[in-house]
Amino acid sequence: MNKRRFILLCILLITCVLTHAGDKFSSFEIAKTHPITKDRPVPGFFDGALLGNGGMGVVVTTRPDGVMLHFGHNNVWDIRIAEENKEKIGTFQGVFEKVAKIPGNLDWLTQDNWYNNYNQMTGENYSKPYPRPFPCGSVLIGFDRRDVELIGHKLDISDGLCEVYFLKGKEKLKLQLFTDMQYDKLWMRLVNENNQPHRTIFNRVRLIPDPSTPPEFPHFQSNEDLDRGELAFRQILPSQEPNIYDPIKGHPKDEAFKISVKLDSKLSKSTRLNWNGNTQEMAELEAAIDGTANFIACVSLEQGLNSEVNDVAVAVGEVSNPILQKMMASNIQVWKDYWQKSGVKLEDGFLEQMWYQNLYFFNCAVKEGVRTPGLFANWSYNNIGTSWHGDYHMNYNTQQPFWVTFSSNHLEKNLSYISLIEFLMPVSKKWAKEYYSLPGAYFPHSAYPVEMTMNPYPVPDWGWEICETPWAVQGLWWHYLYSGDHIYLRERAYGPIKSAVEFLVAYMNRPEARGGERWNDSDYHIFPTIPPELYGLRPGFKYNYDCSMDLTLTKFIFNAFKKAVEKLETQDTDAELVKAIDDILIHFPDYPTANSPKYGKVLVAVPEEHDQVVYNVPANLAAVFPGEDIGLENRNGQLKLAQNTYLNQQNEGGNDLVFSNLQAARLGILDLEKFKRQVNYCLLPNGTASDRVLQVNGRYNDLTDYGYMDPMGIWFENFALPAVINECLMQSYDGTIRLFPNWDKSKNASFQNLRAAGAFLVSAKLEKGKVVEVKVRSEIGSDLKIILPWAKGGTVGSLRNEEKATFQTLEMKTKPGETIVFHP
Repeated sequence: MNKRRFILLCILLITCVLTHAGDKFSSFEIAKTHPITKDRPVPGFFDGALLGNGGMGVVVTTRPDGVMLHFGHNNVWDIRIAEENKEKIGTFQGVFEKVAKIPGNLDWLTQDNWYNNYNQMTGENYSKPYPRPFPCGSVLIGFDRRDVELIGHKLDISDGLCEVYFLKGKEKLKLQLFTDMQYDKLWMRLVNENNQPHRTIFNRVRLIPDPSTPPEFPHFQSNEDLDRGELAFRQILPSQEPNIYDPIKGHPKDEAFKISVKLDSKLSKSTRLNWNGNTQEMAELEAAIDGTANFIACVSLEQGLNSEVNDVAVAVGEVSNPILQKMMASNIQVWKDYWQKSGVKLEDGFLEQMWYQNLYFFNCAVKEGVRTPGLFANWSYNNIGTSWHGDYHMNYNTQQPFWVTFSSNHLEKNLSYISLIEFLMPVSKKWAKEYYSLPGAYFPHSAYPVEMTMNPYPVPDWGWEICETPWAVQGLWWHYLYSGDHIYLRERAYGPIKSAVEFLVAYMNRPEARGGERWNDSDYHIFPTIPPELYGLRPGFKYNYDCSMDLTLTKFIFNAFKKAVEKLETQDTDAELVKAIDDILIHFPDYPTANSPKYGKVLVAVPEEHDQVVYNVPANLAAVFPGEDIGLENRNGQLKLAQNTYLNQQNEGGNDLVFSNLQAARLGILDLEKFKRQVNYCLLPNGTASDRVLQVNGRYNDLTDYGYMDPMGIWFENFALPAVINECLMQSYDGTIRLFPNWDKSKNASFQNLRAAGAFLVSAKLEKGKVVEVKVRSEIGSDLKIILPWAKGGTVGSLRNEEKATFQTLEMKTKPGETIVFHP
């Protein structure tokens, strides 16, 4: 390199560094600009502020005479489980043969007496109210309305600090609350406008066991240590059903939790006159607060095996302002580290708010080391959070929230999902062997985070959904694809993926799935199966074969396994399985299609379907996502087909807020303004998005309450909304990085450290209609393929060299830890 070229290179690199340094923004500071506020008391569960540390969840509700805190925890469940009728369920082959003999001209299989009885029998276990998330009780802090007025609250999502605002005369006061991000504790203190501790305005504290506690449970144990300022109760969670459980002896597998509230002052008992003039003493676990002391308190939650949870009389420990301040400072650093992982800065304020608030909720709801959240995460009270057992539904509900972990660069959160799949492996392998008489693993439609010895929901209607097996392990492959972690691939992903593949290969090699009068071709078929949330099992098996979701996910996991074999060099041991996969892929069914009068040929969810079906899950576009077989790369010229399908499709709502809009983003045709309106339609007062109905002609009618799912709980699955925004800003799933593929170029946007397939961290800035800079950091040294956002190419600079790229699509080798900067 000559001297002149060396100087130019140095100038370029310095310019790149300085330009990037000037554009770098703080995600923590941006998050702070999107608080969730209320200017009045909000006593409702879905109005309150959501706090959490990934294990424990707290809902802060306010009312004109007090603050009520509702506690939940991902680890705290009613762990009883019904596993009756094992001997009556029989085998898949036996049931299949009986169903095959039922006349195909019936409207419903349940018109056949045998099937109707069998259907009811196999659903009996699921009809029990347990297992389910178990609320951990509530804490009430009360005050005298004659002296104090509660006027609202603010939740700062940048650090998880909630402030409840009061007026005492003309003085403004704040109750500050936050959950400890390491330990299951909630800290709170009363301060003035300058954040200095203030003498209490509260006159009582009460600890309330949850009203949904089953009467057959052992009664809670309580403790009131008034001199130490502590109230506590301890609840045993039986491990056996009521008909066999002995509440006196208990059982070694019983679990328990204990919740304690401790103040930095003494408590006492008091009395009052009730409305009829009689003296009324304070209730159990209720006490008066010392009115001369400052208010500092801590609520602690312990959970685990009954034999391990501390005795109810054990104190919380020291509660003081210095300790609270130390915990608060530690929390702020935890949140800063979280936000530093990635960030967006968008001219569109609503989309920016959506991105930050939902990633806040996600961090509150999930972390490695505790049970994976179910449908409604770690917030519960009474029967809120118990619909469908609050369990794991493996046909999108469980997977969807973890879609956000990849592009948002929060792979550490996906470890919770991986742990769940590992937990489900024994029952899945057992079901494949004993029910299907096939190798590998068949993942159940519904599952619980409790000990299971059989499929919890073996009803053929939904229990025969084949797509759930490849879908269950897809997230394990994505984790490798986005991290490039070979040790993880070998030790955690390879086994479950191989088990799923073994089952699928064997299932498609059954004699009923190939050849004969039914098929009249040489293809391998996925038969029988059930389209997600549609039709169920039908007479004559109409709509029960080669569903789009089954086809695309099976193809996905077959190809993923073949790549894993290459990466891990297991060709010798896996040769037979790979050969079987190759033969199936050569003779693989096409995606089903139909003709639309308006849009022409379109994809449908299952063969024999017409083009006007109203879907619950957008299964007709499964090949776009989650199958990742069709997209902007326009493989086999299918992009227009998929785009027309999106324009033609109808979704009834309830399961498509993230799903369908992500599909549209992958196709580059998402109307962001319409997307924002749909999200706004689904928003609850606490900032989370519910699952709301959109239209009739599916399962719903004109008398349906379109918000009937709102009061069921906090929908964990919709925290994946930032993934839709990420796909508008950057796509990489097929190995090619595309920048701003679904973004209105007239609106400025920047993003930092969005994660791309191949273990790249990508940052870019769009300003005044032009992309002014792109930065890519290669974590493991993968080959980089990127479509530059400039028609005439751009300038590429790294610490190795500097050169001009004259083509938009650029391919280059990278080194581990290398950062490459692109300019127009």
